[in-house]
Amino acid sequence: MPVERPSSRVRVVSLLPSATEILHVLGIEPVGISHSCEYPPSVTDRPVVTSTVIDHEGRTSGEIDEQMQSVDGAVYDVDGAQLAALDPDLVVTQATCEVCAVDTSAVTAAMDAHDVAAELLTLDPRSFTDVLDDVRRLGVVTGRESEAEAFLTRARDRIETVRSRVSGCGRPRTAVLDWTEPLLRGGHWIPDLIRLAGGDAAFQPDRASEPITWAELRAYDPERLVVAPCGFPVSRATAALADLPTYAGWDDLHAVQSGHVFAADGNALFNRPGPRLVDSLEVLGRCIHADAFADPGTEWVRSLDAIAELGR
Repeated sequence: MPVERPSSRVRVVSLLPSATEILHVLGIEPVGISHSCEYPPSVTDRPVVTSTVIDHEGRTSGEIDEQMQSVDGAVYDVDGAQLAALDPDLVVTQATCEVCAVDTSAVTAAMDAHDVAAELLTLDPRSFTDVLDDVRRLGVVTGRESEAEAFLTRARDRIETVRSRVSGCGRPRTAVLDWTEPLLRGGHWIPDLIRLAGGDAAFQPDRASEPITWAELRAYDPERLVVAPCGFPVSRATAALADLPTYAGWDDLHAVQSGHVFAADGNALFNRPGPRLVDSLEVLGRCIHADAFADPGTEWVRSLDAIAELGR
């Protein structure tokens, strides 16, 4: 349904973490959130409107995949009664990934069943530009255009800083995995980030993430390898990366031999199409062209060498 310009009273329910983060940079606190929304910390006491049948906590990527494959029915549920009680003016959902968050059809059904008369805004970013455009879209529908433009100005400055630092550095073959059991190569905005960060993104799909075989990754022989499983903070990404050396030919990969293998935060950063994709770009720039930046640090990313050092 079309979204009109709002009145001064805006009660927003955000059903995906990236939208919650966009609202934050616009200066808006949602009245309700999804079960996955945890940033900024100030939103975590808000009523939760969605749930999932998948138990992610402490599970490996293979165990989570097995759960997903065994689900007979909906992965996510919308609490329509709670949604109605919150009396929102605007509900924000997504259509990019049915695995990652509740989709538009489930939200529409819940709103219709409980006579929720709010406007519904569906975000469906497929590129880094789309993600930035979504900041502007939310700024328009909430009456926070100036806040949106202020963020976008800062983001463009940071993007240009990365571009200028990696200019002339060459373009090493780069692979970003957003799942490890099975292996998935990251799509959508990931190729954009790689190119902006000074890498060769030929291995990544300019569409949704897709499964690959180990033989395909080995044949590409990346010079930079970043493992950022969707929904995994850097600690769990580190554990997922630790399984890869069991593959035949691991030690022969250029990235391994040169010490350019990284575990990165795939929850807050790489797989969340919101404001912190700019942080993802900066982290990726440091992974691909470390000499052009300061040390990447350990908050969002760990190198394989650093992980090995911790294990000693």
